[in-house]
Amino acid sequence: MVSNAVLISNIPFVIYYPVSLKSLYSSIHYLLVSIAMKLLSPAISRLARLRFSQIEQWTTDPVAAQREVLQHLVCSAQYTEFGRKYNFNRLFSIKTFKDAVPVHEYDDLKPYIERMMQGEENLLWNTPVKWFAKSSGTSNDKSKFIPVGEESLEEGHYQAAKDVLTLYYTSFPESDLLTGKGLVVGGSHQVNRLNEEVSYGDLSAVLLQNTPFWGHWLRTPELSVALLDEWERKIEQLAQTTIEEDVTSISGVPTWTLVLIKRILEITGKSSLKEVWPNLELYMHGGVSFVPYREQFQKLIGAPIHYLEMYNASEGFFAAQDNPSEDGMLLFTHHGIFYEFMPVEQYGKPHPETIGLNKVELYKNYAMVISTNGGLWRYVLGDTIQFTSLHPFRVKVSGRLKHYMNAFGEEVIVDNSDQAISIACRHTGAIVNDYTAAPVYFSDTSNGAHEWLIEFEREPADLSRFAYELDKALKSINSDYEAKRYKDIALRMPVVHQLKKGVLTEWLRKKGKLGGQHKIPRLSNERKYLEEILQIAARFHEETPADVKP
Repeated sequence: MVSNAVLISNIPFVIYYPVSLKSLYSSIHYLLVSIAMKLLSPAISRLARLRFSQIEQWTTDPVAAQREVLQHLVCSAQYTEFGRKYNFNRLFSIKTFKDAVPVHEYDDLKPYIERMMQGEENLLWNTPVKWFAKSSGTSNDKSKFIPVGEESLEEGHYQAAKDVLTLYYTSFPESDLLTGKGLVVGGSHQVNRLNEEVSYGDLSAVLLQNTPFWGHWLRTPELSVALLDEWERKIEQLAQTTIEEDVTSISGVPTWTLVLIKRILEITGKSSLKEVWPNLELYMHGGVSFVPYREQFQKLIGAPIHYLEMYNASEGFFAAQDNPSEDGMLLFTHHGIFYEFMPVEQYGKPHPETIGLNKVELYKNYAMVISTNGGLWRYVLGDTIQFTSLHPFRVKVSGRLKHYMNAFGEEVIVDNSDQAISIACRHTGAIVNDYTAAPVYFSDTSNGAHEWLIEFEREPADLSRFAYELDKALKSINSDYEAKRYKDIALRMPVVHQLKKGVLTEWLRKKGKLGGQHKIPRLSNERKYLEEILQIAARFHEETPADVKP
């Protein structure tokens, strides 16, 4: 096949000979979309810049913006089943709202959500909710389903995304971001229909399905590829179909984005991503800490670009970096979400205290409690945040309320690991005294893993079999871990070490935490504790400790 590149209004248009009707149609369609994108991009860029005056209003007086949001939420939902139960028509202040409505976790709202998913209306929110975002599981469920109504999309996710664009143009006024396309490395779940009216999928699928038609002109790949749920095929098609695009930005979780970048470089034979996409200027990331990945990204991209962190989840779009040189993300206070902040020591109490923006302190850990225009009321999000600035309010995610591992977006919590250890013991006849685990981060030569240090009361006959059962159980319990383990693309088999008895006790002794209520940290998202324990284990073991590696 011979190809001739023809430039029409500076738009690359490739014609293949011989030309079939199908390929001609595709080429014409591509040309028209490209022309439209080139014509619309300057207008969209100007609109984004004009939005800044509105952003200034809620950043200048965020406390007033939050009062306005809560008033709108309560008024809108006063005639719902939930609103009638808690007398929303009598709630005229933040204090009366907090006094009347208890703090909720997912299981508390789950009965309402299940009825909503069957098509019932006016339960948690006053307008029909047709979409639910499938999110990572709670202690009792493999997955949870978050209501995403029309207001959640328009006033929350989409408006916040527009504001991110405005903030970026404010920081980089000479940007040519919208002259090319944004590569979206989205989730892995197809959209599923519960009935004629109600559907669910992971958040990226819900957002893509509801994106305005012109929004698809500004992004790549096409929807059929973006929504693929078979990750090996998806990564390959993402790479193959986007190589010839003019990509100016990438957004996605670092784990999968790294896998995609490496595959693109394999296909093209290029040494850096800038050789493939010379106009690439921005990577937007979130979901997991970017710290372990930054060096790899800089090396693979091959030239300086901008990096922006975003804080969005199924429950809402909460914050994004407004200034790349500042630590923390600007809290979005006028996007359909009312925030409360629970000091972490209050978590688990029957009536936990929460505070508003006017009382928060810098670098103190708070659990986020949110009320949203999707029908979540005083909902404990599960994340812990710290304020890095009070003028304006900027936050950073500091962790989860419970020990966890989320280095790759797997969101493994202690309840998951406890269950998996129990199942593995049941299948192998082992008895575990205690354990701890931490991530093994991506390197230039291998993908990630979880490393486990386990002290057995009764050892399994085959440690490899134990590791297999542990991995299998985690996949059955946690859908996010299962997705990351798929064909070893992001996470390979766990690395399991067998400790001699006494190692973990010695670590507690050295920490001055022996006895009482002190416990081994079961899970950690960093390797500090694990490395300390490995040093003690090396002195305990006359020989190299038994282990299992992939």
